[in-house]
Amino acid sequence: MQYIVHDDPVGRAESNYIAQADLAPFDLDGQIEQLCLLPEEDGTYVVACIPFMTYGLALGDRVRLSPAARVVEVARASGHRVLRTLLMPSTDAERLGRSISLIKDSIKESGLLSEWLGEHFVAVDVPPGSGMSPLFALLQREVDEAGAFREWADAIPFSTTRS
Repeated sequence: MQYIVHDDPVGRAESNYIAQADLAPFDLDGQIEQLCLLPEEDGTYVVACIPFMTYGLALGDRVRLSPAARVVEVARASGHRVLRTLLMPSTDAERLGRSISLIKDSIKESGLLSEWLGEHFVAVDVPPGSGMSPLFALLQREVDEAGAFREWADAIPFSTTRS
């Protein structure tokens, strides 16, 4: 089993609850994403990280868990979206380094939150009504010029079963 973990979740608290999302329904068999959550009084949990691999979940969503601490459903969506980008490794390390710096600066200037998985994969939280045109244009340039991969993570609704 391979675990995808959040080393620096944007919603880190003194005590986060850690739950798992099985990634098999998203064709990632044998992989589990560990999600940081905050417990609510009604028995739901608020997603306190930006999901890297789980589709249909975003920062601030309220979820329900199974007795085995697996996310089983979204109780209430937050309206946030997740934009993921995978930067391709390059023989031109200088260009890649510039791209990463530009992306980090653009995220900061846009006032958005992000989490990085390694050096080449970023998940960006996009709250409702966010203006992110400069960042989106920058990421699109990476797709066009360097073969990066970009996707909206809410393209597939969250489900614990395969369709």
